[in-house]
Amino acid sequence: MNPVAIFWPVIVQVSLTLIVAMRMYVVRITEMRTRRVNPQSLATSREAAVRLENVAAADNFRNLFELPVLFFAICPALYVTGQVTALQLGLAWAFVLFRCAHSLIHVTYNRVLHRFRAYLLSMVCVFAMWAAFAVQLLRNV
Repeated sequence: MNPVAIFWPVIVQVSLTLIVAMRMYVVRITEMRTRRVNPQSLATSREAAVRLENVAAADNFRNLFELPVLFFAICPALYVTGQVTALQLGLAWAFVLFRCAHSLIHVTYNRVLHRFRAYLLSMVCVFAMWAAFAVQLLRNV
């Protein structure tokens, strides 16, 4: 297996972040124009949450910088240490697919239990990646 393959799920995760960011700006600018909201009145996230009605994309965008940080850290660590395996690659792709599902649910119909399941499954994947990484490091000591 080519260890560089671990970066393809990373590229997809970054692409997801870009797509959500673009959606956030389109939704936000459209709502601001429609409702004639002064941009200065949205100077903080608290003010934006009070003044804007559609904040799902912004909430999801912020969420894409929480749990995925652990994913962005493990993938280069796997590459650098030569621990890119079929299991790790599978977990990486599963993580990204669950994150895509989470974002799709969040910015569309936003059913909390559906979104939570996708979040939980993605969390299991990233922590499994870290656990397998730690086990392999221990074996190499």
